[in-house]
Amino acid sequence: MNAYTPARLLAIGAFALLGGVFAPATVMAADTHQHDTHTAVLKLNQGAKWQTDEALRTGMESIRNALAQALPDVHSGKFDTTRYQTLAQSIEAQVGYVVQNCKLQPEADDVLHAIIGEIGQGVDVIAGHKPGTEREQGVVLVARTLDDYAAHFEHPGWKGLKTEH
Repeated sequence: MNAYTPARLLAIGAFALLGGVFAPATVMAADTHQHDTHTAVLKLNQGAKWQTDEALRTGMESIRNALAQALPDVHSGKFDTTRYQTLAQSIEAQVGYVVQNCKLQPEADDVLHAIIGEIGQGVDVIAGHKPGTEREQGVVLVARTLDDYAAHFEHPGWKGLKTEH
């Protein structure tokens, strides 16, 4: 896989714009998601989950499925550097797909940006860009972020992951 594919560059750009793991992410204008500069936070839509579109559901299901396949070997210590890199690239590609194709109302989009920021931080760890942090921690962070996604977005048929942590 070319390290500089458009999806990878778009995903990396989105991660760079979106900030810290547990801190709110700063959101700036992006190709298909136009915003004023403000802080994205996880919140519900007046007590209800935000609606999703097909692109968001497809991308998030792909990320979930990649993690579901990886988790047993990650937890047993059988996941090697190459597999972590492949997983990170797969997640980056799906985030790029979501950023490029997802069309949500602005308030829901703001919440999604907080989710994407957390996923980006997890991918950085999975890819080995955070020295001194075990890559497994990035996998767990992304899995927990998917729980945040499920708690804030209406996604029929969504199945959570068991992280064993």
